[in-house]
Amino acid sequence: MTDHHTYGTNTHTADELVRLVSDRLGLVFTERDSDYRGVYHLAGSPNGWIEIQRNSIPGDDGEDDLYAPEHSSAQVLLLTTTPTPDPALHARLGSLEGLIHLNHETV
Repeated sequence: MTDHHTYGTNTHTADELVRLVSDRLGLVFTERDSDYRGVYHLAGSPNGWIEIQRNSIPGDDGEDDLYAPEHSSAQVLLLTTTPTPDPALHARLGSLEGLIHLNHETV
């Protein structure tokens, strides 16, 4: 079983959210660049990983696309993946001002 959560914000830029989450959770994010996703930030922990990225990503036609079109109102996304549910992690993320829980999926 894998537990996925999606959060979104219009309050913070991706870089600001990286700093806030780093401070709150004590994680170190690495900036990555992908042709598909654009620039995103990844932090691993013993219990999974967290990714932060802009929802607007480079499109094939020179126009930006949305990484998560179902959450088109969110400018920045925070994605968590853990092997099992982690209520403590989500309580800490939920306490960040301007960060809204958008989706949860267990596969």
